[in-house]
Amino acid sequence: MSYKIYLYDTDTDCIGSGTLSLVEIQNQLEAAAGQDVEVHISSAGGSAFDAIAIYDLLKKYPGNVTTYIDALAASAASIVAMAGENIIMSKYALLMIHKPMVGSGGNADELLKDVQMLNVVQSRLAQIYMDKTRLDEVTINSLINSVTWMTADQALDLGFIDLVENYQEPVINSAIIKKYTSTAPAIYQRCINNILNINTNMNIENKELIERTTSVLDKIMNFFKKVVNKQTITDKGTLHHAGELDKGAEVYQDEDMSIPAASDCYTTPSGQKLTVKSGTVQKMDPPTVDPGADDDDDDLPESLFGSKKKTDVQNRVRAIKAKLHAQNALLAEAKAALEAANMRLDKTREEVKNEIRSDFSPESSRRSSKAKTETTPFFAPQTTLAKNAVKKAISK
Repeated sequence: MSYKIYLYDTDTDCIGSGTLSLVEIQNQLEAAAGQDVEVHISSAGGSAFDAIAIYDLLKKYPGNVTTYIDALAASAASIVAMAGENIIMSKYALLMIHKPMVGSGGNADELLKDVQMLNVVQSRLAQIYMDKTRLDEVTINSLINSVTWMTADQALDLGFIDLVENYQEPVINSAIIKKYTSTAPAIYQRCINNILNINTNMNIENKELIERTTSVLDKIMNFFKKVVNKQTITDKGTLHHAGELDKGAEVYQDEDMSIPAASDCYTTPSGQKLTVKSGTVQKMDPPTVDPGADDDDDDLPESLFGSKKKTDVQNRVRAIKAKLHAQNALLAEAKAALEAANMRLDKTREEVKNEIRSDFSPESSRRSSKAKTETTPFFAPQTTLAKNAVKKAISK
């Protein structure tokens, strides 16, 4: 817990005197004994020299120092405020900087010395403001010479403070939902409260929200992977991959692209050999045989018993297996299409009749005038030959 120091003006005390004196601040910092300190300021100013000394004490303090401008930090008090590693200003507070002043009398020489002293003091005050805001010397002195009053937002924009304290409670999802459901019947409100789990903690940690969002995004990405998924038939099954199959491409055993392909050597129908390791294509060798050669039965005995090596025969066998695998996949697809077509053709004659809608008048038949006013369907037979064909089909 932070140690709190209050620099609030009283009827008799200001910066540099009483409870706001340099000695008093020093004693409180010694009592804080290195723990974090919060310095709350509400002061119209005071001694510039004491303010610089207090600023120096706070800067040298080993613990973390946060200064709060609660209502006003004017003149010398603004210097003390600049000592915080973090400067927080109430949205209703004011910050004021101006030229240092002195009350003195004497002859012209004495007054001239006072002018020189004030210019030196202003240069030191300006340096403190510059160190905090990173503004240039001309800009800072212009603000000082103009006696500048700043709101919290203005001070933040210029870099004099780090944060504006606005005292608004954070808006959470449960509060928004309760606002819009407060007028619902009691039974619905109980259900909503159970969903929100209000008795527990409704404020979900950012980490959990990120994990949930990531999970949803992963599902979406997996869906699109399946949509754009490409397949390559091999002698050891189908390889699934995104994009073109090339060296370095990731290949998978399943359509969801979640199980990496086993480390092995695969042969495509064209005779191309793929070396896969840890689900990644490591090497791609060009076809070693003519894809059409395995269809030529006359070459087979020569390849088996002739001068070709055993590896060539094995490569050709793999290529044949891959081609058969691809053909089987195409046959399965064609079979499914034929089954769908057969289901369509199995409709009864009555269903076919119900699908035919026309308003033509067959010869020697009498139709009501109402039927002739019906809209002609786009599939109504137009020629005499077609009309007679439909008539014959319906009359059976």
